[in-house]
Amino acid sequence: MDLRQLEAFAAVMSAGSVTAAGKMLGRSQPSVTRVIQELEQELGFALFERSGPKVTPTQKAFAMYAEVESALLGIRNIRQRAQHLAQDENRQIKLVAITALATGLLPLALSRLPAGLRPQQIQLQSMTPENVVQAVLSKTMDLGAVSLPTEHRGLDIHWIGEAPCVAVLAADSPLAEHAVLPMELLARQDLVTMSNPFRFRRRIDKAFHDLGLQAPNMFDTNTSLIAMQMARVGLGVAMVDPFTATGVPLEGVVVRPIACNIPFFFGLISAFAHPLSEVTQALIQELAISAKELLPNMIMHPPGDHDALLQSIYAE
Repeated sequence: MDLRQLEAFAAVMSAGSVTAAGKMLGRSQPSVTRVIQELEQELGFALFERSGPKVTPTQKAFAMYAEVESALLGIRNIRQRAQHLAQDENRQIKLVAITALATGLLPLALSRLPAGLRPQQIQLQSMTPENVVQAVLSKTMDLGAVSLPTEHRGLDIHWIGEAPCVAVLAADSPLAEHAVLPMELLARQDLVTMSNPFRFRRRIDKAFHDLGLQAPNMFDTNTSLIAMQMARVGLGVAMVDPFTATGVPLEGVVVRPIACNIPFFFGLISAFAHPLSEVTQALIQELAISAKELLPNMIMHPPGDHDALLQSIYAE
């Protein structure tokens, strides 16, 4: 059983006829027929029932197809990896981040990489925090940017950033007159914020609780950008991370600091002991620089502070 036979089998399964499979593979119809017959002889059972130019897969063919597809995918990945190695690792980078950082920070940092290190192939995806971690753990992504907590085995944390969340409201809102918004005033508003109770939302709830304030009415969403859009049309005051508010300018809104410090924590992660390309190492540094320029008051924490920061988040 060789690669040529497996490719022919997968092509016929996909196309539904030997003639169409030949066109997909750039081979003649007799050539594909011969390869399929060789494969059937080697396996000892028929893969297709013939009826003129069309073929019908047997049950054994369907049972075998998933394994063949998986094997061919692995071979394609090996080929792609070899091409990247031959061309230079710096030509590509795969990044994953929560939406706040994928929109408000990573594009800026990527654009500021030196010309000699700027990758020609960039993959940047936004995911939930849990999926960001999973993508990095599985090594399908080179680097991840995610909100805390990131307490998972198999991760390297390069640094941790901390910056206070902010309020975003419609530009014509009476609250826009305030230079800083007190929590007592926010407690009387409809608020729009994140729905995940274990991350940023937990800190917001805790801030109202610690001040002895009744939690206000809250509208839930899953990204800060959606929360800002809801604030723009007057549905409430958005309490969001500072990167979206600062890095994704939106007309018709104003950004105001909050009197109470509600920290937004995020970390930069990669797979444990996984070699990092030169461009990935440069981007780790550039992300720190860009973050500090966007938010001059941001605090940078070393990875070793992770457990202490978690205690500040979850302590009652």
